[in-house]
Amino acid sequence: MLGLAAEENVLRIHIDELVFGLIAFAVIFALVYRYAVPRVTKMLDERADSIEGGIERAKKAEAEAEELRQQFKEKLEEAHRSYAAELQKASEQSAAIIAEAREEAQAEARRIIEAAHAQIEADRQQAMEQLRAEIGALSAELAARIVGETLADSAAQSRVIDRFLAELESGSTQQAEVR
Repeated sequence: MLGLAAEENVLRIHIDELVFGLIAFAVIFALVYRYAVPRVTKMLDERADSIEGGIERAKKAEAEAEELRQQFKEKLEEAHRSYAAELQKASEQSAAIIAEAREEAQAEARRIIEAAHAQIEADRQQAMEQLRAEIGALSAELAARIVGETLADSAAQSRVIDRFLAELESGSTQQAEVR
């Protein structure tokens, strides 16, 4: 029965085992606390610093990327403004060139027309002179046949012709006034 009683008290705590277990636990706890906890804490701190540093580096990189994007955007807008200004300038220059070419063409046309008018006037004057000379010669010959004497003196012939043409011109002017 004694064996049965010993078996029945299985839950009984042995003090020597408890003390030895507590001492072993305290020694292991002290060793872990003294050596393992600082290393784990140090490793966790390094890892936290690494993560925080990575986050800060990521934030810096993001800020730099944003700054570069903003600079690129500003440069692009400046390029667009510059392009628009150059396009406007080219448009104004082409309009000025066209206007200048038009003015030069009109001036050249006026010059050509004036030269043509001057040439026409010169040709008309020359034709009038030739006509006057021919009419004078014919009228002197006709007068010589009618009167029967020759106008040998060219000065006299010229006076007679001028007087005759003046009478013709005044006669044609009077006829134009009567109409």
